[in-house]
Amino acid sequence: MAQTVKEMQIGQYLTLEEFCTCTQTYQKYADQIDPYPENFEEIIPALEALCHHILDPVIAHFGRERFQLTYGFCSKDLKRFLAQKDPETGIKNGRVDPSRDQHMAHEKNRNGKYYCDRLGAACDFQIVGVESDRLVEWILKQQLSFDSLYYYGSDRPIHISYAPQQRHNIWTFTDEGVPTRKGIEKWVDQYH
Repeated sequence: MAQTVKEMQIGQYLTLEEFCTCTQTYQKYADQIDPYPENFEEIIPALEALCHHILDPVIAHFGRERFQLTYGFCSKDLKRFLAQKDPETGIKNGRVDPSRDQHMAHEKNRNGKYYCDRLGAACDFQIVGVESDRLVEWILKQQLSFDSLYYYGSDRPIHISYAPQQRHNIWTFTDEGVPTRKGIEKWVDQYH
């Protein structure tokens, strides 16, 4: 891919390269993964909207040096590697749910269908030195528009998406990984 595409700004602070190469799985298998989108015409505007409506305001407030992107765009290659087990540890490389999580944005499968019908785009990030529950509260107080927000715990990154439908769904997860709203009622009530 051309150097200029890698350096393409998708927001005030982030480049396409940063958004596509931030995962640990990509870092581990970088020589085997093409991290960039195929459906460029639809995906770039979706990533730009995510940055404009959510990430740019967050970074402007908390600072670029504290913003830590942990999972951005998921390419077809990255999806394949996330679903595999690490040959050394036997542990799955990552969790991937392309039909729901919006990390694949507007990418299409070989049948020409979107991996995720929800469209939009998503990422996971944290702010160094800020507990994630405080980050969620700041996002809600600022009334930033989002489609889905997943809270995994105060010391873990949050997942957030921006999409045309703006459902403002907020979820946390049980220890078994089951989505729930138990324990986050105040946030759900605040946004609905």
